[in-house]
Amino acid sequence: MPSRTLTAVWATLDFGLMVSGIVCIAFSFIWRAPNLVRDLTISHLDLNGGLILGIMLEIAFVISLFAITQPKPLTSGFRLFNWVLVADSIAIIVVGSIVWFYTLEERAEYQEVWLQQAVSTQIQLQDKFSCCGYFQGTNIALGGDFCSDIGAASSQPGCVNAITSAADYTLNNIFTTVYGFIAITLSLFLASVCQINKRLEEDRFRRIDEKRGGRGFV
Repeated sequence: MPSRTLTAVWATLDFGLMVSGIVCIAFSFIWRAPNLVRDLTISHLDLNGGLILGIMLEIAFVISLFAITQPKPLTSGFRLFNWVLVADSIAIIVVGSIVWFYTLEERAEYQEVWLQQAVSTQIQLQDKFSCCGYFQGTNIALGGDFCSDIGAASSQPGCVNAITSAADYTLNNIFTTVYGFIAITLSLFLASVCQINKRLEEDRFRRIDEKRGGRGFV
């Protein structure tokens, strides 16, 4: 059998894979609850993407259980598992990169988001961040407690800095966490390769031992 250390490392990484999938699935549901600021940053499409990624990771985990419980000489389960890990790694890179690219043009991107919001939502954001409009003096939604008068509202700072700061915090945490999953999938890929090589090596020694009629190799 593969060494206990190798098996322990593989099992720890596999547990990390399972937790990663659970995190993606859990947050894709938790973040569907209404939240004034978060809803500007994360759409239902984004949440569905996180759910799909989480399901992919959990499918890989289920396949890993099949691989590790296969009889000793067999490696087909690990080979299938590694191909699934490659697919998961590509999906992780794609999702993480989409989020990261969005952070590069936040001020322009969130101006479009601001303009798409209902006036009532804009007023809530203005009251929350004590600002008026997106950029100063533009796209002001009159009403609420802070921007009730056009004269006073025009002199107040715009909401661009407050909104992009909140969005940047959320997006940075998301793509950093998602990219972190790559460390798990790649490490698990290498650990699975080691499992394959160890099984092949032990099987080769077993065959040699059988031919020699001895009991010394495995």
